[in-house]
Amino acid sequence: MPLNTISWRIGGAQGTGVDAGATMFARACAFAGYHIYGEREFHSNIKGLHSYVTITVGVERVRSSREDVHLLASYDAETVASHSWAVRNGGGIIYDPRIVGEKIDSIPTMNERLKEEVLGRLRERGYEATIEGALEEASDRGVKTIPVPYLDLLKKAAEKSEGVKLSNLMVASNVVALTASAAVLRLDKSHVLRSIEEQFGAKRRVLEFNKLVVETVYNPVSEKYGGVIGIELQDQETREERYLLPGYISAALGKLAGGCRFQAYYPITPAQDECFFLESQETFKLNDGGDGSIIVIQSEDEISAIGMALGAALTGTRAATATSGPGFSLMTEMLGWAGMSEVPIVITLYQRGGPSTGLPTRHEQGDLLFALFGGHGEFPRIVLSSGDVEEAFYDAVLAQNLAERYQLPVIHLLDKAIANMLSTLPAPDLEKLRIERGIYEEDGGEYRRYRITGSGISPLSTLGGGEIFWATGNEHDEYGHITEDPVLRERMMEKRMRKLELASKEIPSDIKVKRYGGGRIGIVSWGSTKGPILDAMEELGERGLELSFLQVKLIRPFPKEEVKEFARSVERLIFVEQNYSGQLAKLASMEAGVSADHLILKFNGRPFSYQELVRDISQVLEKNVRRLVSSRRWEV
Repeated sequence: MPLNTISWRIGGAQGTGVDAGATMFARACAFAGYHIYGEREFHSNIKGLHSYVTITVGVERVRSSREDVHLLASYDAETVASHSWAVRNGGGIIYDPRIVGEKIDSIPTMNERLKEEVLGRLRERGYEATIEGALEEASDRGVKTIPVPYLDLLKKAAEKSEGVKLSNLMVASNVVALTASAAVLRLDKSHVLRSIEEQFGAKRRVLEFNKLVVETVYNPVSEKYGGVIGIELQDQETREERYLLPGYISAALGKLAGGCRFQAYYPITPAQDECFFLESQETFKLNDGGDGSIIVIQSEDEISAIGMALGAALTGTRAATATSGPGFSLMTEMLGWAGMSEVPIVITLYQRGGPSTGLPTRHEQGDLLFALFGGHGEFPRIVLSSGDVEEAFYDAVLAQNLAERYQLPVIHLLDKAIANMLSTLPAPDLEKLRIERGIYEEDGGEYRRYRITGSGISPLSTLGGGEIFWATGNEHDEYGHITEDPVLRERMMEKRMRKLELASKEIPSDIKVKRYGGGRIGIVSWGSTKGPILDAMEELGERGLELSFLQVKLIRPFPKEEVKEFARSVERLIFVEQNYSGQLAKLASMEAGVSADHLILKFNGRPFSYQELVRDISQVLEKNVRRLVSSRRWEV
């Protein structure tokens, strides 16, 4: 990661505007010309438990989070107790003086394991087991403590605003936190006000009050603490158009741009965010100035969701569903139906911690092999994995093209880190996008929906399209009539599976894999590990250790030749994955005969930081560790 980045973190109880505060801060920095990378951590709890968001701000493109925090914005005791340890020497902590006397042992929502560790650290270092003790410990390390009287400032703003009740004031604590942060960092106030307008523009009274909060907070904090941590966010010149998006919106926009016009879903974290966004985009403007629309249906369960999407696809509509591991488990029977009936459909699979309900709001990459093999029997499917927010957009378009080209289900693998990752990216070049509809039936001749062809692809027809065909989950002949004939079974099975052979030949290598660097130590990975790996490579390169990185994007058909070639080009091979068993490494061994020299694995529900990977890569190489489990993050 470039050294010209800073890390800012905001924390508080869920339901108190932590996420909104982080988004407004990130947007303000983006307005000032900076690149953004945001990482959101929250409990599977609607209100009350602790959540926090880390925003990394950079002059150059930011690809991952830092472990150390330059500025911590807190408006409750738990944030100080949990995260003051992450603030680097010379950094700062913004806090409300009212929390100073609180005992850490009395914070009711704080994780007990973490609480014991915090108390143990304070006792060991001779500090009181209070927030004041935690602040003193930080101060003695060189951290600047910045008291901001939240309630007094909110009262002062309320005096200038009509109709604001004192009981409603604390909901604006997030605006105090982000404004104070901007003042400390000398981020121009105009960007904060503009961000506030974007957030509350439709709610005039709320907007005006929050503007008053900004005006009340910014100048006093700036005059006393501006530049106190030695960092100033001066405006950066930029000439490119950028978007600031989370991954789920990027994927949703890719679906719209790629022609998806029907999506069914059952709410499940984190996939539901994409579906809620699509619901809000019922109508939209097309590139040619015309109007477009999408039908989004919330079904009674995941089985119904994929069934509805398959029904829509049979009419010729580009159709999709989005889910997470537990929902995908329910979809596998209908997934097999799509494979048998050769229906083009996209399933966006947002991975989270499993098994069962597992870690509903936390990160993992545990569904790779499940995506490849889920469902009884054998049938062709394409599995595609995105590595960041930008790729999520273009891959969502690609997934729809592949589904229709090869007439099969395409599983688009994303994960919680990408879903909730907030990132700046260049405005997509829509002129480069192509919608490829595949092979449809031609007039004349007898229509056979499942005609046996050399490619395995038969001409498509649609329900109501004029041709009669049968769609069934049973084995069938070329017309779709059910059969158990052994010779026809062999022919139809081979016909369907030939699609993967064709896809393997046709799909360009630069879609299958991405290669970075030219060192003799090779890293292989997939998904959201891409960013921290690239940043770790940059830092290790500055230390004299040159690495190569192969990002595997197409999981099925597996790019075995590309993986073999990469393995031959390096001396040692490290697989980096966020699951327990090294699923991509198993697949590489099975498909390409390539074995990992080292595994770096993580499965505690939190993404990698680039600093963590710097340590891990150095350790496996220096100590020749075969399997290293990375477990950074002692905080909640």
